[in-house]
Formats: sequence, structure tokens, C-alpha cells
Amino acid sequence: MGSYLLPLGAVLIWSINTVVSKLAADSISAAEIGFFRWVVAALLFTPFLLPSIWRQRADIKPLLPRIMVLGVLGMVIYQSLAYYAAHYTTATHMGIIGSLTPMLVLALAVFMLGQPLTRGGVWGSLLAIAGVALVVSSGRPSRLLSEGLNLGDAMMFIAMLAYAIYNILLKRWPMPQLATIQLLYLQVLVAVAAQLPLYLLSPKTGLNAVNLPLVAYAGIMASIAAPLLWMKSVQQLGPGRSSMFFNLIPIFTAMVAFAALDEPLALYHAVGGAMTVTGLLLAELWKAPLRRPARPSSANGQWCSSSATATRPRPPA
Repeated sequence: MGSYLLPLGAVLIWSINTVVSKLAADSISAAEIGFFRWVVAALLFTPFLLPSIWRQRADIKPLLPRIMVLGVLGMVIYQSLAYYAAHYTTATHMGIIGSLTPMLVLALAVFMLGQPLTRGGVWGSLLAIAGVALVVSSGRPSRLLSEGLNLGDAMMFIAMLAYAIYNILLKRWPMPQLATIQLLYLQVLVAVAAQLPLYLLSPKTGLNAVNLPLVAYAGIMASIAAPLLWMKSVQQLGPGRSSMFFNLIPIFTAMVAFAALDEPLALYHAVGGAMTVTGLLLAELWKAPLRRPARPSSANGQWCSSSATATRPRPPA
């Protein structure tokens, strides 16, 4: 049970960070908060982790290409692109596109990890996405069909696809030479380096008393605590099971916005939340494979499904 607290804690922090991002939109540019959050994380990590990283530099050197790919996917494209997407699309679209992450992870896990599809995974994902759609569309899912694709939608989809690939690669590329916190630190350094040119070329607001607490939350909680919890979750639960908890982000965001911003809660929040949680439970508890595994027939050695074998007459003894 304790393992499930890892993704729950991560998505709660990221949900709060969504509200923080809304508060920051009027006080600091997207390029600035996207860069400063990783600078804050790097400054806090460096005194504790740089000495050990330097001692292990010979072991780390061959891992650098993979670390750079993980850093760009998980820290730059995913965590920063949403700041820009918010300028071109609605929160409704961002929420529903974000809820596609578990489906993307499940699909990628089948092809990249050889993970079999389960009935609970498929039907649970569909039910959870339907619940999220109900919440992010304010109880009117038809709105999602009436609005067309725009630049922000495309950017948000790229962000979610990048994070789905990140989850798969995190599982596929184990790095036992590094502790989880060391791997995160190296990805943070990649994010700082990758976003520096964009920061230098973008208009600047500067840090002030209004946006500094928001940058601090993004840099400490959303950039250190949540990724650590998530990476531990992927290691213990796997990318598919962990990503199912992504469906709770819109639900948690609505609750946090209600408490912090006095945004109203309605019946569709409760119904959508129940659908999402039920979907998560289905994915976790219903482990029946989507297709029955094939097995050789005792009669002729040919492969046949277990269901076909059950209905076929047995060969005589």
C-alpha cells in the first residue's frame, strides 16, 4: 500500500503546481519560470550531490547520452511546454490531453517493453478518461468535440507524449550505478543547460516579491519532490501502473483550486472523480489478459488458444 503513496504524492504536488502556474501567469514569463525552477533545484542539489557525482564520473560518462535524453523528455519538453501551451489553448483541452498519458504509456509499453494488455488496463483507462473528460469539460463532454485543434493542443499533446516515452525509457534503461536522487540531479542539470538559450532570448519580468514564492514552489516541490516520488513509483510499480494516477491530476486540481482560489465544485466533479477512481481500481485489480495466451495442442503440436482448446474434442487416449 505504501507504494501507492508515491504516485499519489507526486500527482498532488503537480496538481498544486497547476494552480501555482495560473497564479504565476500574470507575474512572470513562461520562459523565466521554466528556467528558474530548474536553477533552484540545481542550487539545492549541488552541495550534496556534486561530490559523489564527481567521484563516479567514470561510471557516469557512458550513461550521459541516455541521461540527456531523459532530461530533455521529462524535464524540458514535458514540464516546460505546458507553460507555453496555456497561452494558446484552454484549460479544458489541457486537462483532457493530459489524461491521455496513461493510454500512451500502455500503448508504448506493449511495443517497447512487451507488456501484455489486460482487460482492466483497457477498460479502466477508458473509464478514467471518461471521468476526466466529464470534469475538465465542466460536465459537458460535447464541448470537447466542438472545439478544433490549435497550436496549444498540439504542444500539450507533444508534452504528454514526451512524458509517456520518458516513463517507458526510465523503466527500460535501468542505471544501477546511480541512486534515484543522483539520476534526478543529472537530469536537472540537463534541463538548466537546455533552457538557458531560451531564457536568454526571451523577454524578462525578473524575480519579485509576488512571483518568488511561486518560483520556489515550482523549483522545490514540483522539480525535486514530485519527480523523486514519481521515479520511485516507476521503479516500484512500473510505468503503466504509475501513469494511471495521472488521471487524478484534474480531480486534485479542481479540489485545490476550490480551496485556494474559491473556484466552485459541482456534481460533475464528484461523478467524474468516482469514475476516475473506479478506472484506477479496474486497472489495478482486473489482471485478466486481453487475449488468452496461445499454447500447443497435444494432438499435433500446433499452437492454439486456450479457449479453442476448451471447445475442441480431446484426442483419444
